[in-house]
Amino acid sequence: MPQTPQQVAIVTGAGSGIGRAIAIELAQRGHHVVVADINGANAQLVAAHIIAAGGDALDVTVDIRHDAQRMVDETVSRYGRVDILVNNAGIFYPADFLTTDFDTWHRAVDVMFMGATKCSQAVARVMVTQGHGGQIVNISSVNAFLGAPLSSHYNTAKGAIDQLTRCLAVELAPHGILVNGVAPGFVETPMAVVEGVNEHTTEDFKQFYVKRRRIPLARPAEPEEIATVAVFLAEGTATYLTGHTIVVDGGLSVTF
Repeated sequence: MPQTPQQVAIVTGAGSGIGRAIAIELAQRGHHVVVADINGANAQLVAAHIIAAGGDALDVTVDIRHDAQRMVDETVSRYGRVDILVNNAGIFYPADFLTTDFDTWHRAVDVMFMGATKCSQAVARVMVTQGHGGQIVNISSVNAFLGAPLSSHYNTAKGAIDQLTRCLAVELAPHGILVNGVAPGFVETPMAVVEGVNEHTTEDFKQFYVKRRRIPLARPAEPEEIATVAVFLAEGTATYLTGHTIVVDGGLSVTF
């Protein structure tokens, strides 16, 4: 049984990785879950997994850059309300700042920052109309405040998401809407595979992050470990917490 009353949650990028883990965790806690992903087949598989386990889920194939409102409309049509939004959808691809054209560079910003902005606006409008508040959780990254090569597009988008979290927390507080974020470090997800190589399996990663304990816990996270924190925020039981991004990185960002 859920520790909070049954709610309706939208999770973007829920077809795999962290989003999948969040969707399943919310469903296990008794909530209705909208599994939203640009990969419709993956969304269907996750929704089917939830339903087979006794939960309730709706899969929605969506490109949040263009169809955020349709996603929310489908949710309201099915469930009559929205209580939780988890902005998790993300992409990564290496991009050299000096040589990458701006359309390619900006795609990450469009998906992660603008996608989260459009989803948040569409959901917040419903929450305000409902009149009983709600929770928005933005999945950020330690890359929001750390520099890395070939990542200016990704890190900039994540930094913008953190600022969105702060601004929306202030603007939506009068409506009882809590807005918080989660900033993961290294996580075992499909995004860890870059150009066919899982960066967590490379000798450089093992030497620097594991054996030398640049990550004090000496391992990447499992998606479920990030989901635990995201669901804590999504359920709104911490009623005086808003505008903050919780770092979940095994201690990575406190080392030097």
